[in-house]
Amino acid sequence: MPRLTRRLVTIPLYFALFALAVVSLPVALVAAIASDLARGVRFAVTRALLFFTWYLGCECVGLLHAFGLWLWRLAAHPEPARWLAANVRLKARWAGWLWRGAEIFFGLRAEIEGDREAARGPVLVLMRHASTADTILTSTFLTLRHGTDFRHVIKRELLWDPCLDVAGHRLPNYFVDRDSDDSAAEIRAVARLAEDLGPGDGVLIYPEGTRFTPAKRARILEKLTASGDRELAHRASSLVNVLPPRLGGTLGLLDAAPGVDVVFCAHVGFDGIQSFNQFLAGGLVNRTVRIAYWRVPAANIPADRDARIDWLFDHWARIDAWIAEHGTKDP
Repeated sequence: MPRLTRRLVTIPLYFALFALAVVSLPVALVAAIASDLARGVRFAVTRALLFFTWYLGCECVGLLHAFGLWLWRLAAHPEPARWLAANVRLKARWAGWLWRGAEIFFGLRAEIEGDREAARGPVLVLMRHASTADTILTSTFLTLRHGTDFRHVIKRELLWDPCLDVAGHRLPNYFVDRDSDDSAAEIRAVARLAEDLGPGDGVLIYPEGTRFTPAKRARILEKLTASGDRELAHRASSLVNVLPPRLGGTLGLLDAAPGVDVVFCAHVGFDGIQSFNQFLAGGLVNRTVRIAYWRVPAANIPADRDARIDWLFDHWARIDAWIAEHGTKDP
């Protein structure tokens, strides 16, 4: 769908949904509390209702902020660097607002190690993907805290979130088409994000390409086995808590950014929240999101493609083992 057409749908829709949510909140709250008392799910439905209203409010405030920045650009013609920095701050604040809502309404907590090392650019961050919620972690805990500006590789489906659509297109991100018939062009576009990285810059990619679920893991292993690549299938089968990394985008970034360090990011806390029913059953209530970053100097990254694949799988196996060790034990 063309960008303007999509925004003519999503932006009015989100404002209408927020207005509806606010107007109906008193009645909806009574119904949600009654449902929670009957089901005994730690007021999960009530929490979800309040957070959904918060999310819609964050979207509307973010869009109004983005509109204000657009007016400022028309009136003041700021330098490109100032315009970019203003939108980076908007992106980080929006993510921070969402995280704060999760803290307030779900009792979510974060335990983080290695974030200072991860935030030192230029850097490529390779993060596991367990949930749509983990897309705000880098902006919240690296950009908002430490000021590093990350260029994101984001799936195109998230363009239906209007804040991501508007602010995301003002920044050097790439919304990847996972169903494209021209995968080489997609890889080249991803690799271009690594060009001209400065000391305050980074690129974030999810090498798995999609959120982990046991069903997705089984399908990928079946395809790898059918492909006849026994070695890759064997390496992939040893990964239990993550999907095997897709090679195209990650290797493209490494090729495009020689001399740039890589940071791997493992996290737990969003696992097991794969369906709306799990969400409404209180799966996020009182969870602790544990995040670990570790940095690999550029000098320790192999130059040979096959060696790089082995190196990538070795670190992905480390993420897998870390998840097994630190998996959430919260109620």
